Amino acid sequence: MKKLLFIISVFISASLFQSCTKSSEPDPILPIQDTTSLPISSPLKETFESGTKIDYASSSISLNSGKWNFTEAVVGNSTDDKKNGSKSVRIRNTGKISMNFDVINGVYTLVVAHAMFGTDQSSSWQLWASYNSGGSYSQIGNTITTSSAILVTDTFTVNSPGKVRFSFRKTSADNNQLNIDDVELLRTANPQPAGSSDNDNLLMGNPSAATPSVITEDNFFMNKGYYCLSYNRSEGKPNWVSWHLDSSDLGSASRQPTFVEDTALPYAWYHVISANYTGSGFDRGHNCPSADRTISDAANYSTFYMTNIIPQAPMLNQLAWARLEDSCRNLIFSGKELYIINGSFGSGGTGTNGFRNSIDDFNSVPLVVVPQYVWKVVVVLSNGNNDLSRVSSATRVIAVWAPNDNAASSNWKDFRVSVDNIEAQTGYDLLSNLPVNIQQVIEAQVDNL
Repeated sequence: MKKLLFIISVFISASLFQSCTKSSEPDPILPIQDTTSLPISSPLKETFESGTKIDYASSSISLNSGKWNFTEAVVGNSTDDKKNGSKSVRIRNTGKISMNFDVINGVYTLVVAHAMFGTDQSSSWQLWASYNSGGSYSQIGNTITTSSAILVTDTFTVNSPGKVRFSFRKTSADNNQLNIDDVELLRTANPQPAGSSDNDNLLMGNPSAATPSVITEDNFFMNKGYYCLSYNRSEGKPNWVSWHLDSSDLGSASRQPTFVEDTALPYAWYHVISANYTGSGFDRGHNCPSADRTISDAANYSTFYMTNIIPQAPMLNQLAWARLEDSCRNLIFSGKELYIINGSFGSGGTGTNGFRNSIDDFNSVPLVVVPQYVWKVVVVLSNGNNDLSRVSSATRVIAVWAPNDNAASSNWKDFRVSVDNIEAQTGYDLLSNLPVNIQQVIEAQVDNL
């Protein structure tokens, strides 16, 4: 079915996808105005810790943010409820939770955590918004399928400059329940704007000026919380992935057992799944490594989204690249913190089954392009604060450009180049937030340590 959607979408102009909302429809449950719940301002975060509701009958409850209407939903605090803190929302059947108040000064981004309740199976839900105090609603973004047994986050681009209220609606009419927690309303278009603070995943810059607009479908910005990326719809893989790494990211969480479809992609786009790689002769190669995100199950789970994966030659992935990743973590153990950008380029690599330009083609349309090269840039700093200002012309920068070939050297140091070399190949501006005079020095050097 997704292959059919992909082919259909080829014939639809990108402008049709600019709006992700459905036609407005009246909502008979929520009142147009609730005089007992006053308008508030963003930013706002609702954790559901203050609420009490133990039955599924429709009613309004008071939370820290204001009054919410619950239908077929409760505030759960059992051991089966997935939650940050002691409570989260639990929704069954086709229930929903809805704000009975407006945010009056605009919301540009909404972030929400969700998971399957207990041992229940996956279920689907949608985010809806009203711009007229509950008079009518329209869907925001895509239908989300919750298939994680631990809380994961999804980010919705709202772009509402005026008043707005939200409703979370379970759409799968099944016996499975889901948990919703930590709804955060932000006035920024990106929860982690480039250069905003230390440890920002984009502190060194946005290499390709990626945006979260479907118009830029081959340079589509996604913030996964634990890393940021530019996704390429035509190639079915990320262009680059950027993240910060220090000792606070490393812990004892186990490697997750499976790779997962990223339902945060626009619905009409082709969604790569793990099975696309089966029998291809290429590994499911992480950009942001699983071992770089072991502080929690949720952090590790995030690295298994297929939007973080590329077709990588097994021997490159398991030898040279794995050793490069190990070397980066060894720097952390020696008191360093790193800013890392990992990407791929070109078409055509050699795996265990020989050379291929792409995998899982459909009617001669390549769904996942096999890259010709894999690259990485690592900025190395001693642990500290004010990271951006601490980068100098003496800062160590490791840049690697390796052929995606099963016969490639097992020593990653054989592939060291300059950042300038990678920029010349890709057209990216990799450390754009640094002063130009510093860029000119550290981007021209080839690491030799």
